[in-house]
Amino acid sequence: MNFPPPARFPSLILDDVRGAQKMLSGVSRVTPLEGSRHLSALVGAPVQFKCENLQRTGSFKLRGAYVRISGLSPVERAAGVVAASAGNHAQGVALASALLGVRSTVFMPVGAPLPKVAATREYGAEVRLHGQVVDETLAAAQEYAQRTGAVFIHPFDHPDIIAGQGTVGLEILEQCPEVRTIVVGIGGGGLAAGIAVAVKAVRPDVRIVGVQAAGAACYPPSLAAGRPVSIGSLQTMADGIKVGRPGDVPFALVRELVDEVRTVSEDELSSALLLCLERAKMVVEPAGASPVAALLSDPKAFRGPVVALLSGGNVDPLLMQRILTHGMSAAGRYLSLRLRLTDRPGALATMLGVLSQADANVLDVSHVRTDPRLGLTEAEVELHLETKGPEHCEEVAATLREAGYLVIG
Repeated sequence: MNFPPPARFPSLILDDVRGAQKMLSGVSRVTPLEGSRHLSALVGAPVQFKCENLQRTGSFKLRGAYVRISGLSPVERAAGVVAASAGNHAQGVALASALLGVRSTVFMPVGAPLPKVAATREYGAEVRLHGQVVDETLAAAQEYAQRTGAVFIHPFDHPDIIAGQGTVGLEILEQCPEVRTIVVGIGGGGLAAGIAVAVKAVRPDVRIVGVQAAGAACYPPSLAAGRPVSIGSLQTMADGIKVGRPGDVPFALVRELVDEVRTVSEDELSSALLLCLERAKMVVEPAGASPVAALLSDPKAFRGPVVALLSGGNVDPLLMQRILTHGMSAAGRYLSLRLRLTDRPGALATMLGVLSQADANVLDVSHVRTDPRLGLTEAEVELHLETKGPEHCEEVAATLREAGYLVIG
């Protein structure tokens, strides 16, 4: 979805971004840019990663949280702050509060990954587990704020949050002054809005492309309607951008300043995460890999030099394992098939020898002899193999057929 170039930009918020950059000096890290030869070859121009996955707390969220809490009055600080989050915002608020000497309470869903819960506690927050989904957790945090007077720290819908996140854009311009396209994941919109404000004010020619997961894309219908609208179903592994409604404040800025919003599939997200791990040696969460997914899905659509923002690296190890398996499947590097062979001593070993010659790695074997569909002297084997890609999958299947095996599927 394309939008006309902005006619103006809110200079007051640009000044806030510059002020936020001074405020964050010595607090947040100036994260590095790392080149990607693989993506550069696909795009036909330099592609670099802005590595916010290496930021303190593992994501960009510390920036906005620190700026927001810094702006509280002494009375508000004394009342403490409260937030609701399944991970990144929770850790950002916890560390920012600790650095500023403010008491923090963070509500997290009951099913939040244990490493994220432990990290939030270690940063100094009181963690309360409530609700099965983030909406229930958010309601509990807001009720706590009303009851206790604690200041609710929204993850994206506040000018101070947006100003803090916008410092990423200023760093990109300083580190890559020749940049022509910036690709950034979008959930509620705070990060994209902040980057767009900072970058468009200084370099209006730079194209800003937002990326959403197709299963949780609230911005395309909202932009079409001209106002934030809620979407009912949210189905994506990218929990960092799994937001059902844009924030009012960031929506206005995204609508005005972001040039395009794209969506990516779950297969594209998992393939992007796998690429980050294998090629860039970067641990990135699915939301953080969304810009990479967009580049992989349509590389010639991006004018370089390109900076793709890896917004976070906080991924649960069990989820990472599932995602990597999914990513390898999407990349054609797993092959599952069934075949028939004669049920005699040594037949299975002979078949495995054929697979070894085909350079396929056997992950799992299931040997069935008692199925009524089988003949008296037949056995069926179900195989799960690791291969080098789609072409190798075809070569392995062809090798088995040439060896005389009946490959069923």
